[in-house]
Amino acid sequence: MRKIILASASPRRRELLAAAGVIFQVCAADGEEKITSDKPEEIVRELSEQKATAVALNFDMEEGTVVIGADTIVSYNNEILGKPVDESDAFKTLKMLQGNIHQVYTGVTVLIKKNGKWENISFSESTDVSFYPVSDEEIRTYIGSGEPMDKAGSYGIQGGFGIYVKEIRGEYTNVVGLPVGRLFYEMKKHGIELRG
Repeated sequence: MRKIILASASPRRRELLAAAGVIFQVCAADGEEKITSDKPEEIVRELSEQKATAVALNFDMEEGTVVIGADTIVSYNNEILGKPVDESDAFKTLKMLQGNIHQVYTGVTVLIKKNGKWENISFSESTDVSFYPVSDEEIRTYIGSGEPMDKAGSYGIQGGFGIYVKEIRGEYTNVVGLPVGRLFYEMKKHGIELRG
């Protein structure tokens, strides 16, 4: 049985991997994130690689171990929207996104220990998301739930704001935080089976 480690504290990523039938351990990466790019697809790849590497190098891993790191950001009009700093910031973000199309980027880095070295498989996935028009009162009610405060772009598609989603172009699980279909596809290309 191959040892698989998710280098993320995100409950949503844990749920997605578990729902896909993967048996894994969680070992959240810590350390300072360093960004050297201004392109969303490169930023998420960089951050996912830093997370996976931090976990892989901090522990004595056995041969064949797989470490999965991921990072998600939301982008609109070339502006990166992180987690809101407060309720006012969340309101501003959701007000800006409603009625418009924005992009969700997730970078994934998979490190596989082979012959004592770490093989790196890294990619990013982008999904377009658009919302129906949402009133100020609806936005405030959603913010009052507390749900948007730990989410990039100030919303969770799988939560209360999902009722305002008009259209998605791309992989749904990418918007949640881990493009599971793309992950399995990339692993299959490299002869890696994540389920047993």
